Amino acid sequence: MDSVFLQGLAAATIAGLITGVGGFMIFLKKRYTQEEINFMLNIAAGVMIAAAFFSLLVPAMGRIIRFDPDVHVAGFWYVGAVFAGVALVWILNDVLPHEHNNMGHHGLSGFNLRKAWLFIIAITLHKIPEGLAVGVAYSAEDFMNPDSLVIGIALHNIPEGLTIAISLVAAKCSRLKAALTAAAIGLIQPLGALLGLVTMGLSEKIVPLGMAMAGGTLLFVVINEILPETYGTHKTNRSAFALFLGFIFMTYLNIVLH
Repeated sequence: MDSVFLQGLAAATIAGLITGVGGFMIFLKKRYTQEEINFMLNIAAGVMIAAAFFSLLVPAMGRIIRFDPDVHVAGFWYVGAVFAGVALVWILNDVLPHEHNNMGHHGLSGFNLRKAWLFIIAITLHKIPEGLAVGVAYSAEDFMNPDSLVIGIALHNIPEGLTIAISLVAAKCSRLKAALTAAAIGLIQPLGALLGLVTMGLSEKIVPLGMAMAGGTLLFVVINEILPETYGTHKTNRSAFALFLGFIFMTYLNIVLH
């Protein structure tokens, strides 16, 4: 089996399992406040925005411009691919039942198991495009370094794993079961990577289009799923600081690993 295929699958699996690291953070504190969760999620959002642009969208633009001497045609291909990525996750969001949640302390009463699982489905939806992005990045390793993207997604998975565990504990599940569930949810990510690796292997021209599409999916996840939740508390200065902190860190990492 092709080494790139195995490397991409392994990277997505490791990044996915980092969700479990976040899940087991439920044992570190008796309670996590909404501010603490939001701060971590905003850092993760900044990391993901930088990863989407510098690891996927910008390299894809450089390659797609070579498709056609007419820049308008190349621009159409690029914008169309980004829009396709956004539309894909948008449709999944509309078709699959899920719930956004601002849960505050994980001892909050009134948070039942059904609500917890609807919230977890929302997070699980993220794992498919994130895995897809990893698979696409490894297919394109001839002209980009996929390591920074994988690290960015892995860091992003930590607060997501914690929020999964917190939602289940709030619904009266044991901490161990909540942490193990977070780890299991992370294993959805390699399925997305498998899809990316198989699809990108069909044609060399598909790779930059797939990168633009994957970048669009990641941007949608951040803009539609993460930021509305974290900005719901109206403490925008703290949220903005965390967002820029994550963005700056990931930008630096991208330069170092380029």
